[in-house]
Amino acid sequence: MGFPPCAAGSQGDPATRQWTAADYRRTMEIRLAGPADSEVIRAIYNHEVVSSVATFDLVERGPEAQVEWLAERSGAFSVLVAEVDGEVAGFASLSQYRERAAYRSTVEDSIYVQAGHRGLGIADRLLGALLEVTRTSGFHSVIARIGGGNTASMALHAKHGFAEVGVERQVGRKFGRWQDVTVMQLVFDA
Repeated sequence: MGFPPCAAGSQGDPATRQWTAADYRRTMEIRLAGPADSEVIRAIYNHEVVSSVATFDLVERGPEAQVEWLAERSGAFSVLVAEVDGEVAGFASLSQYRERAAYRSTVEDSIYVQAGHRGLGIADRLLGALLEVTRTSGFHSVIARIGGGNTASMALHAKHGFAEVGVERQVGRKFGRWQDVTVMQLVFDA
């Protein structure tokens, strides 16, 4: 795995250096995902499937399903990746909120960051860029559905202007426990 250039004065083995958020900000590129990103996005997502309640999927996504998922998110339903030192460290996506025509101006966001890259500003940059895409694509409202009481994700969304609009109690079951979903919303030009 590659690493961004280390902070001034860092020494030692690159694998054990302490990287700062500033190191990540200097080297991070946010870009549209392409077909070549499919496998790394799948690996990031599948890690969450088996280890967290960030997603309520219970079965890991296969390669073909991942290619299809990425193909469905083109145009206004964008997928962005955060690339650090040439490697994808996280991704964010927009999905259709509901199928009925009246919901077309609302989308749902998702953000996933590799475990080794968390807490360094990647999700913040991804969400900021994703909201810009959302706004310029003409959407009016963004919904974040945050499972398992993920306070870091709730704080991130609040930082970007989302407000909590409700909690869906015990709507999912994962790891042998009932899980709540906190619903947050951002309305543009409200």
